[in-house]
Amino acid sequence: MYEAVIGLEVHVQLKTASKLFCGCSVDFGALPNSQVCPICLGLPGSLPALNQKAMEFAVKVALALNCQVAESIKFDRKNYFYPDLPKNYQISQYDEPIGENGYLEIEQDAPGAKRIGIRRVHLEEDAGKLIHTDRESLVDFNRGGIPLLEIVTDPDINSPAQAYAYLTNLKQVIQYLGVSSCDMEKGILRCDANISIREKGKTTLGTKTEIKNMNSFRGVRDALDFEIKRQIGLSERGIKIAQETRLWDAQNAKSDAMRAKEEASDYRYFPEPDLPRFIIDSELRKNLSNSLPELPQAKKQRFLRDYKLSEYNIAILTSENGLADFFEGCFKSYPDATSAANWICGPLLSEINERKLTIKELNIKPEGLAGLIRMFKEGKISNIAAKGILGDMLDTGSSPEAIIKQKNLTQISDAAALDEVIEEALQENQDSVSDYLSGKENAVQYLVGQVMRKSKGKANPKAVSEILKKRLKSN
Repeated sequence: MYEAVIGLEVHVQLKTASKLFCGCSVDFGALPNSQVCPICLGLPGSLPALNQKAMEFAVKVALALNCQVAESIKFDRKNYFYPDLPKNYQISQYDEPIGENGYLEIEQDAPGAKRIGIRRVHLEEDAGKLIHTDRESLVDFNRGGIPLLEIVTDPDINSPAQAYAYLTNLKQVIQYLGVSSCDMEKGILRCDANISIREKGKTTLGTKTEIKNMNSFRGVRDALDFEIKRQIGLSERGIKIAQETRLWDAQNAKSDAMRAKEEASDYRYFPEPDLPRFIIDSELRKNLSNSLPELPQAKKQRFLRDYKLSEYNIAILTSENGLADFFEGCFKSYPDATSAANWICGPLLSEINERKLTIKELNIKPEGLAGLIRMFKEGKISNIAAKGILGDMLDTGSSPEAIIKQKNLTQISDAAALDEVIEEALQENQDSVSDYLSGKENAVQYLVGQVMRKSKGKANPKAVSEILKKRLKSN
C-alpha cells in the first residue's frame, strides 16, 4: 500500500495599485507591453524601490497563517533565462522570507481538523506572459513586476481531497484579508504541486515530481489523482520515477514531462545589490495584526454559536466575506437567522450564479431582502410571489413594498375572497375531488396548486388548503 506526500506552492498576485519595484499600473487587460518602464524591464541604470503596501499585505497574510514574521528581510536575485523574464533574473527571497513555520487547518474525512504546515511566505516579482500562435511566440511584459506572494506548504498533504480543502481554505483567508481577488481565470492565483509516493508506514520521502499548468482547484485535484496513479504504476513495474517538472494537460486528463526538476543551486541565488535590508519592527507588526479581520474559521465558530445555523448554511455564508456581511446585515433588519440563511443560500445564491455576479455587485441591500422575508413570514405574500419579487428587486433596485403595490401581489387569505376561485377549481377537477373523497389525501395538494394558478400566486396556500378540506368534507 502506498500513500501520497504532497506539498503545494501557491502564487498570489497582490492587489496593489502599482508593481512591486516600480510605479507601473497593474490593471488587467491593458494593451500588451503598455504597462512597462525601464525598472520592470531591467534596463541598464534603473533601480528598484520596494512597494510598501505589497510588503504590508505580505505580512498580513503571514500573520493570518500563524507564521513567525521576520524582524528584517532582504531580497535575492533568482537567476534563470526565460523569454518572459526581461532581466534574466527575478527579484525574490531565498533564505530570509517574510514568514515561516505557520499553519492552516482543514477539515478532512476523519474526525477533527488537520493542520497543514506553512513552510514559508515570501515576496517576489511576477514574470511576463508568453502567447503562442501557430507561427510565432509573443511576449507581453505587462505582468512582469507585479507583486507576487508565494506560499509554500510542508509535505503534510496526503490526498487530492486534502489539497483541494487546503486551497479552498487558503483562498478564503486571502480574500477575507482583501489583499487579492484570487481570480484563477486571470492568473491571479496559481498553484504548483510537488508530489511523491511511499509505502505506508515509512517516513522517508520518495522521488518527487512537480506539476504545473493547473488553472483551477478541480484541476489540481485531478492532476494529483492522475500523478499518484502514474507513480504507483511505475513503482509496481519496477521503473524508477524521474525527478522532473510535468505539465498538466486538462483536455486529455494526463501529465506530460516538461523538463528535469531544478534545485535551488541551479538558480544561483545571491543578495539583490540594488535593494537594502528592510526592517519589520514590532510596532508595524502590531498595527497589521490589529487590522486583521475576523477570519473564516473564527467566523464559522461564531455563526454556529450565535445563530444556531446548520453547518451547510454556515459553510456557504462564510465562503465569502461579502455573503457573511450581507447575512448579518439582513439579520440586523429582521432577526430571523434561519429564514435569512435559507433565502441567501437558496433563491439569492441562485440569482448570483445565474447572473454571474458577486453579492456586492447585485442590485440589492440586506435591508431589502429582510423586508421581503418579513412580508413572506407575515403571510402578506406567497412563496411563489416572494421569489418573483426578489427577481424584480434585482432587476430594478426597487423595494419589495413598491413592487408588491405596483403589481398588486398582496396575498389573499380571506375566505370570502377565495370562495369563487376555489369553487372553480373544484368544478374543473372532479377527478381529484373523487380521489380525495376515496381516501387519497394527497389529492388536496393538486387542488391547492390549481387554486394558486388561478389566483396567479396571490392566494395563501395554507388558507386554501384549510378551506378546501372543509369544503370537501362537507360533500
